[in-house]
Amino acid sequence: MEKALQGIRIVDLTQYEAGTSCTQMLAWLGADVIKVEEPTRGDPGRKISGAELDSNYFLHFNSNKRSVTLNLKSERGKDLLLELVKQADIVAENLSPGAIERMGLDYDTFAAVNPRIILARIKGFGTYGPYSEYKSFDPVAQAAGGAFCSTGEVGGPPMKPGLSIGDSGTGMHAVVGILAALWQRQTTGKGQKVEVSMQDAMVNFARTWVTRAEQGKVSPPRTGNSFGNRPGVGTFRCAPGGDDDYVYMIAFPVRESMWRALADALDRPELLEDPRLHDPSRYNEVADEINAIIESWTMRHDKFEVMRVLGEMGVPCSACFNAVDIYANEHLIERDMVVSVDHPTRGNFTLPGCPIKLSASPVDIKAAPLLGEHNTEILTPFLNGSGESLDALKEKQII
Repeated sequence: MEKALQGIRIVDLTQYEAGTSCTQMLAWLGADVIKVEEPTRGDPGRKISGAELDSNYFLHFNSNKRSVTLNLKSERGKDLLLELVKQADIVAENLSPGAIERMGLDYDTFAAVNPRIILARIKGFGTYGPYSEYKSFDPVAQAAGGAFCSTGEVGGPPMKPGLSIGDSGTGMHAVVGILAALWQRQTTGKGQKVEVSMQDAMVNFARTWVTRAEQGKVSPPRTGNSFGNRPGVGTFRCAPGGDDDYVYMIAFPVRESMWRALADALDRPELLEDPRLHDPSRYNEVADEINAIIESWTMRHDKFEVMRVLGEMGVPCSACFNAVDIYANEHLIERDMVVSVDHPTRGNFTLPGCPIKLSASPVDIKAAPLLGEHNTEILTPFLNGSGESLDALKEKQII
């Protein structure tokens, strides 16, 4: 079956996560993503934390790609890269500030050999502005975009969110920009630069929180797991009482059908009659008492049973999934969000699948490539007539 982005070729100069998550999504959707890596070690993510084989981290962000090695500090390596760019639609990079410029590889260089090329750039703080030379990683971007100050308990310090939205969230913003540039190229025939900064992406994610900032006059206080101290909202302990045995629910008393469903599940009809629950101004005085009643019920059931009962009754509620839960969850498995692939050195390997479902273009997940696995099939056509061989290029440390 033809893939949504079939025929689109991407020269992938990304590393770690913010860039690789972007190009992986495009690969999942059918683009031919050629990952260009440094010959001796490749993407630093391959050996993160001292892994001997390609790390779990690398395998989770580079499926469905092909790998070639090129020494971009050598003139021949740069020449071969430009041969790839001539046949490509997109170049994607998230290297350190100024890195590709120092190698003599910028948008003008790429556009000179291919005016239709789209250069997608992911930077911590962008390529212009007072912070543009600053380096960034995921938590730094989250701190710069408001995620830390919006997270944490009342009166507590800013808290680092656990998920890497600074990296993968920025990558998804870049995907949107790339697809928009591809569509515009249909009309203009020309490529362009697409830039997403990690800080900018986090500020975009922070919009709901920022709406409470009174147009920048005061920063909203941290509220922990609740929207302020409200009954029926937050995390509640479940059986058997382990570290992750919690559910999260939102059951506002002002939503009568929702609150009635919760009262019925708890078999506590008096929750419908308490006058304090009909007056939002009194929520603070009653929240702890009511939430204790709710938790006395949730603690008698495991978190997935609570999720099932309340979910079926119309109360927004979820078990707090840990990593083990995600990999074992029947719902996620049925939706191909947990898949298994065969990897040449790691054997059968399980990883999350593609979250975007296209009815006419289902995604087939393939294992991440070995370093330089596709050198022969991708680079050989560029050597015809030159008298060079791949062995010679390897001996010169170009690949």
